[in-house]
Amino acid sequence: MKIAIVGKGHVGTSLGTGLERAGHQIKYGHRDPEETVSSATNWGDLIIMAVPFGEVKDAVKEIGPAADGKVLIDVTNPLDQNMDLAIGFSTSNAEEVQKMLPKARVIKAFNTVFAQNQSMGRVGEHQLTAFIAGNDPGAKSTVMQLTKDMGYDPVDVGGLKSARYLEPMGIMIIGMAYKLGMGPDIGYKLVKG
Repeated sequence: MKIAIVGKGHVGTSLGTGLERAGHQIKYGHRDPEETVSSATNWGDLIIMAVPFGEVKDAVKEIGPAADGKVLIDVTNPLDQNMDLAIGFSTSNAEEVQKMLPKARVIKAFNTVFAQNQSMGRVGEHQLTAFIAGNDPGAKSTVMQLTKDMGYDPVDVGGLKSARYLEPMGIMIIGMAYKLGMGPDIGYKLVKG
């Protein structure tokens, strides 16, 4: 699959590494005039938005109609300047992206995993869970397979509204890592009995 990654920071490059290892083609879109968001998103069959929360609206404007009909994975955690949840309860970043790009097939995924663990879907020997939320069953199936190919245990957590729960999970693990001193070698695993 041709996958466009909007953002070439730690998250975007880690996801790109894992997806390339799984056999997919990657093209980045970011601030570099040689690698624009529009050229990457027009090229890609699937789009991953891996930008900081404060850059979401600008990224959405640059993506524009290139997302129409395509799966768009929102990896963003809505952090404010104090590393607290910036939006929530009645909406999520993923739902807001869906409103801004109504013809895209928005999925929330990867936001509960630290960048250093995203390419392999593991912390040490422990397989991580990829929690996946979205309204389009075909898009969810595509993303679940991508995460499985990368090494994750994919779990469908329901409609895009479930991003309201995944985003606070992302904020919580960030707080545990950096505010409580556990470090980023931690992750979530759903245990099934």
